[in-house]
Amino acid sequence: MTSDESHGQSAEAGESTATGVRQSTQVAIIGAGPAGLLLGHILGQAGIDYRILEARDKDYVLGRIRAGVLEQDSVDLLGKYGLDADLKANGLTHHGIYLQHEGERHHIDFAELTGRTVTVYGQQALVHHLVAEHERLGSQLVFEATDVQPTQIESTQFESTQADGTQIDGERASVAYTAPNGERITLDCDYIVGADGYHGVCRQAFPEGTLEVAERVYDFAWLGILADVAPSTDDLIYALHRDGFAMHSMRSTTVSRLYLQVSPDDDIANWSDERIWEALQTRLGTEGWTLTEGPITEKSILPMRSFVVSTLNYGRLYLVGDAGHIVPPTGAKGLNSAIADVALLAEALQAHYAGDDTGLEQYSDKALDRQWKVQHFSQWMTDMLHVHPADGSAEQSAFDFQRQLGQIRYVTSSHAAQVSLAEQYAGLPFVDAR
Repeated sequence: MTSDESHGQSAEAGESTATGVRQSTQVAIIGAGPAGLLLGHILGQAGIDYRILEARDKDYVLGRIRAGVLEQDSVDLLGKYGLDADLKANGLTHHGIYLQHEGERHHIDFAELTGRTVTVYGQQALVHHLVAEHERLGSQLVFEATDVQPTQIESTQFESTQADGTQIDGERASVAYTAPNGERITLDCDYIVGADGYHGVCRQAFPEGTLEVAERVYDFAWLGILADVAPSTDDLIYALHRDGFAMHSMRSTTVSRLYLQVSPDDDIANWSDERIWEALQTRLGTEGWTLTEGPITEKSILPMRSFVVSTLNYGRLYLVGDAGHIVPPTGAKGLNSAIADVALLAEALQAHYAGDDTGLEQYSDKALDRQWKVQHFSQWMTDMLHVHPADGSAEQSAFDFQRQLGQIRYVTSSHAAQVSLAEQYAGLPFVDAR
């Protein structure tokens, strides 16, 4: 029986060797962020064996604060696999966003323009729910798996016997890691999925010369805060101000998430709570509207960049999410791009085990085709809403700001431009994006 034909549970005991323990699964997923956790659930429901390896401990994974806006397709995908119970209970459906300039605020109604919505639901909450579901199901989810190394990502002949006596042979990949108990394990698998983020090991495992990188580093950053105060708005506010960009988002009916444009080399120590609220009041202020202040529970500065690799696949290794691409957060695309990759790759893996490799062969091209459209939208939003640092020319700075005002005025007065914004913000299709 070949490894691709074996759909049984992972061999936890494995086969002892001189260098450690050898175990087997069908898909090894590296990284227990939302992409890796979601992919595991989808594969498990399809009867495909998997193991998720996460270098950090569980508390760290559950404590990471990230994005908080889900596209329509992200919501629909979670519902399709029965992973939306907490989302239904705590997610906040939004019908659009506000664009603001010079004290004028305009609503872009996604539901009216495209029939689609977005949902505010923190990535932290999504990870909590996905981890809880994995634990309920008894999934092969390994926290504190250190020194993870994709030791073989090209096709190789392999023979082994699982703990249940099943003979496995065929073309396989492998991942080596150290378990929490100190045991060194080699995990043989059909495929490796790198869901381990920008700083992960999987992208580094591509052979030299097989991967090119396209990147843009922005000359501004976001100072983000969480505050224990009810949101002062029904939909997200994106504001262009002469002092810099500001945004009002939320995490729940009692927690607000707000952002300020700052210099990337700024120090969070320079920003007292009082200074933050004063800047937010100035940049978000409009006549007849009040920004309610409250205790700030978390604040940090987030550098901004765009990053895309030339391919998401080499041999039996596939990349999803931040391992292969990142976007500035302005367009709320980071988490949704990862989920889109997962949707596409999960479908391709299911088709593979049913005998069709077309999806795996086309995964990288399709995912990157969608990603570059997402990059375009994210950069368009970012450039429109952020004050560009002066380059020594007051005339150039004045020109840039007036051009941005013209862009926002066009968008807020053109039905066609609003449809385009709404279509992209609420999300391009996940599968068969071309």
